[in-house]
Amino acid sequence: MLKASASVQRVSGIEKGISAAARLRIMQALLFAALMALWYALTETEVLPTFFFGQPIAVFKCVVQWFVTGEIFYHLWMTSVETVLGFTIGASLALICGLWFALSPTASSLSDPYIKAINAMPRVILAPIFSMWFGLGIWSKVALGVTLVFFVVFFNVYQGVREVSPVVLANARMLGASKGQLLRTVYLPSATSWVFSSLHTSVGMAFVGAVVGEYLGSSAGVGYLILQAEGVFDVNTVFAGIVVLTMAALLLDALVGIVERRLLKWRPT
Repeated sequence: MLKASASVQRVSGIEKGISAAARLRIMQALLFAALMALWYALTETEVLPTFFFGQPIAVFKCVVQWFVTGEIFYHLWMTSVETVLGFTIGASLALICGLWFALSPTASSLSDPYIKAINAMPRVILAPIFSMWFGLGIWSKVALGVTLVFFVVFFNVYQGVREVSPVVLANARMLGASKGQLLRTVYLPSATSWVFSSLHTSVGMAFVGAVVGEYLGSSAGVGYLILQAEGVFDVNTVFAGIVVLTMAALLLDALVGIVERRLLKWRPT
């Protein structure tokens, strides 16, 4: 009897959770529709000039045409490759360096002023230098993406390791844990939450690196399409490129979220 009651309560709780999630999605969709309607109304009544602000229907038609004709796939593929490479290499380097500096006070003290100086520098200005070093292919865009992703992840890894509970650390050492066991069972789990919170931000930074690099010199990519549209004052195509980039960024962010949920099953939701 008690089991049946608990089961009913659990099913009721799940139904309430699904219902709340569905209501939230509907409200989000309504907010999006309201914003699009406002944009349409303001441009149709010439309150906002269409030359500068475009028209939502024209933007939608451009996006649909790109996907129907297949024109966008090659450019989207190039931008995605540059973004994923920049994101993966930058996050991996940041994880290694963050762990190293957090566990080595000497290395951290020596490099501290240089890390702060490089982080304070507006790294977008490195794009022309990378173009000279690596040419106009994908690697100059990847290099810029790496510099943008690196520091976001690095500081989170560093902080995550530094904030390991001293009590947990002392208990693990008292039980005879080696350095490798401390790294696997204490430091890395502690830093994981910080890493994934920074990866969601880093996805957008990796796209920024790829698109800025394509702006400065390329023959393919969504940034290249936007640049070509800007050259002929085609603001609708510019907005269409932004929409495609946003959809790609959301997709990559969703993939990061799936990996996060699989690795952080222990974390309460």
